[in-house]
Amino acid sequence: MIFCYETAGHRKSLIMSLIVYSLAFVLGVVGNGIVIWVTGFKIKRTINTVWFLNLAVADFLFTAFLPLSMAYTAISVHWPFGQFMCKFNSTLSFLNMFASVYNVVVIIVDHCVSVVRPIWAQNHRNLSRASVVIFGVWLFALVLSSPYFVFGDTAPDHSNPNTINCGGAPYSTASCHDHTCFIIGFVVPFVIIVSFYAVIVHRLQRNRSMSGRSGLPFKIIAAVITAFCICWAPYHILVLIDMVNHTGMKYISTLQFVTVGIPIATSLAFLNSCLNPLLYVFMGQDFKDKLRKSILKVLETAFTEEVSRTNTYTNLIIGPKEIQVV
Repeated sequence: MIFCYETAGHRKSLIMSLIVYSLAFVLGVVGNGIVIWVTGFKIKRTINTVWFLNLAVADFLFTAFLPLSMAYTAISVHWPFGQFMCKFNSTLSFLNMFASVYNVVVIIVDHCVSVVRPIWAQNHRNLSRASVVIFGVWLFALVLSSPYFVFGDTAPDHSNPNTINCGGAPYSTASCHDHTCFIIGFVVPFVIIVSFYAVIVHRLQRNRSMSGRSGLPFKIIAAVITAFCICWAPYHILVLIDMVNHTGMKYISTLQFVTVGIPIATSLAFLNSCLNPLLYVFMGQDFKDKLRKSILKVLETAFTEEVSRTNTYTNLIIGPKEIQVV
């Protein structure tokens, strides 16, 4: 009876995951494609657009290959695409996770510096340095995700040898990957994000005149951070529960919960890759205006608002003389 319950619950979670994957694929490819087109080719390049362009690139690459995961889920977790594509798909998934979360870290740190040290930010923030930072983020994400290509593999399912699973690394290796993913991919960036977010909130509360002028970009960044935490936290928590369950007493009820929950949590994490473009639009300006204005204008407003905010706050501190924005 336990096996039947687990199979039925697992099958339902796979169906739900497949629906979410399909939604994430359509919205993610179209939405992030539009963001890349606008920020990369249609509006003036700024530091803000560099951050969000790279976040969109990470999400676009991931969602573009979601049909592989959709097929894997649709045929009852059987991988028909071979060993190389298994390694590639796993690596791409974690590359997206690491690149996305540390792009968000860079965005919140940059915004914090602009709020706390606006004069310093005006003198030191420029596109060349932003490009170096982004290169570092991608290199760091590639290093963190490379073990999934080296050690990831296909393996027959233990209960059905005709079914090939993707990601069949030895348990000790997989456990090490999970610990690294949880700590470096969630705990560390989460602590950084919350800490700098608290600094920004504290500074804005102390400077009421600045708070009103920085509300738009601050709300967009807050929405991106909230979406990331909501989408990825369940996955990391369930993986952590699974690790604890394997290292200690193996409770059947916990195994059932994890078996059903992980596919749903994974699909929720994947959904994060299509949410950011929607947040840029619906947080960018009044909703009624969005129905009348072009996507280009909406995104341009969302991404370039910080420039005028920084100039305004700088003028409040040092006076109205002209300052060159780099």
